[in-house]
Amino acid sequence: MFYRNIDEGKVISQEEISSGIFSLLVENKGAAFASPGQFVGVYPNSKDTLLMRPISICETKDGATRLVYRVAGKGTKEFSSLQKGDKVKLIANLGNGFPIDEVKGKCIVLMGGGIGIPPMLGVAKALKGEDVHAYLGFRNNDTFLADEFMQYCKLYLASEDGSVGVKGNVLDALRASTGIKPDVIMACGPMPMLRAIKKYAEENDIIAYISLEERMACGVGACLGCVCKTVKKDDHSHVNNTRICTEGPVFDAREVDI
Repeated sequence: MFYRNIDEGKVISQEEISSGIFSLLVENKGAAFASPGQFVGVYPNSKDTLLMRPISICETKDGATRLVYRVAGKGTKEFSSLQKGDKVKLIANLGNGFPIDEVKGKCIVLMGGGIGIPPMLGVAKALKGEDVHAYLGFRNNDTFLADEFMQYCKLYLASEDGSVGVKGNVLDALRASTGIKPDVIMACGPMPMLRAIKKYAEENDIIAYISLEERMACGVGACLGCVCKTVKKDDHSHVNNTRICTEGPVFDAREVDI
């Protein structure tokens, strides 16, 4: 069901699960209507940071939205100090998520890299019981959230330094796997990773859905600050552009030029 509104949330809990990475659980009305792959805009209280900060939804449970984020600036630094009982203003739920119902019954590969890993946990949770294989890429052996993925799907790891799993990236880990031929890939992570996945999917005739990240100001499509290029021209504007915050953040990889 569609839901987009300003929510006055309340912090249930927060913990630092890795160096500079926090797991924030917020009770809010929008949690009951969120889809895997959507995001929320969290508003800082500081007058120096008025714009909302887009954060992907990691998962929802019991009327609460879980946000796993990395401290990267003033806004997220402020969020990291939130404690149980604190009020949080956020706009939920933004964007379009992954097509969960469309992929059921297929061999599904999930791919997450860095801070693109958290939203893939919600996807894995929604697809529990399906033929799902999750490939997560880390810099080293700090494999945050990896244990939680094991509750919902088969898990494969890759690390840049080779300290865990396959040395390399998520595609290296997929290539090293035997007997896994994905029908669908769903991914979120840094742009170089998504470009490589798009190319791999095209070369192997695989459908791929990728979640793009971009700096945003409004989150509702008004400011045009998060535009990305598309393969086809828009019917109304007649240009090869689309807005990540409203038409995305999840796109069929064949439809975007990245």
